[in-house]
Amino acid sequence: MRTDKQVYDTILNFAKSDERIRMVTLEGSRTNVNIPPDAFQDFDITFFVTDMESFTTQDKWLDVFGERLIMQKPEDMELFPAVEHGYSYLMLFSDDVKIDLTLLPLKLVEEYFTWDKLVKVLLDKDNRIKELPVPTDVDYHIQRPSERMYDDCCNEFWNTVTYVVKGLCRREILFAIDHMNEIVRKELLRMISWQVGAKRGFSFSLGKNYKFLDKYISQELWERLLSTYRMDSYEQMWESLELCMALFREVSAGVAQELGFSYPPYDEKISVYVARQKAGIYPAHQIAGNQV
Repeated sequence: MRTDKQVYDTILNFAKSDERIRMVTLEGSRTNVNIPPDAFQDFDITFFVTDMESFTTQDKWLDVFGERLIMQKPEDMELFPAVEHGYSYLMLFSDDVKIDLTLLPLKLVEEYFTWDKLVKVLLDKDNRIKELPVPTDVDYHIQRPSERMYDDCCNEFWNTVTYVVKGLCRREILFAIDHMNEIVRKELLRMISWQVGAKRGFSFSLGKNYKFLDKYISQELWERLLSTYRMDSYEQMWESLELCMALFREVSAGVAQELGFSYPPYDEKISVYVARQKAGIYPAHQIAGNQV
């Protein structure tokens, strides 16, 4: 694998030699001092250019960055259309280096610096930026919830639990798994993040997809959370759902206490609903005999 210096030299030497490129910036984890560096970090690079079309009409110019294993151009896709500004090239190279390169028209320079605070200027040929930004991950810190946000999270969790139950009762396990992963689990993770913030302060980030969460919660809670990902049978799905409910009940009650919020009534009513629906599928003698 190339060293970081070799990669930056390749990028900047190319940019310096091409008059169409007026500014180069770095975004993402490599600008964040709170993220431990490793070999898997992308080089998230943006070129501000005077002529977008001269780049996007052909890809030969990208060969300067190395031999590509695969490339994705989100703005050129039909099945997965991009929603970002500009034009992007997501490239993995044969030496395992990953460069995500975005082209933006030069006219968007000022707007660009309002999008994200994790930005470092690598090259500014025209001295457009008078005061260089200091990268900060403040926009990604745990968000302190209002009481309305807290209630909304509880409502979304318990409301969607009923959809998981519907899928299980209908023997539509993929429907149940999808609602479990896409909504129920996301709200559980959100609530756990609020618990972390309530105890440790809302002044840091848990990382993308809560990837640093295990560093801030107890080993017991972490293991219980991981066990909810076992969903390869209807029986296991019921167990994982009920464990999600128990975890959410425990954590949300703690957050309410820490932040002085009222604990909403959804839990009690939906828990009774879930038990009733499950009992309708599994007779009492089966439940007593641990056959579910």
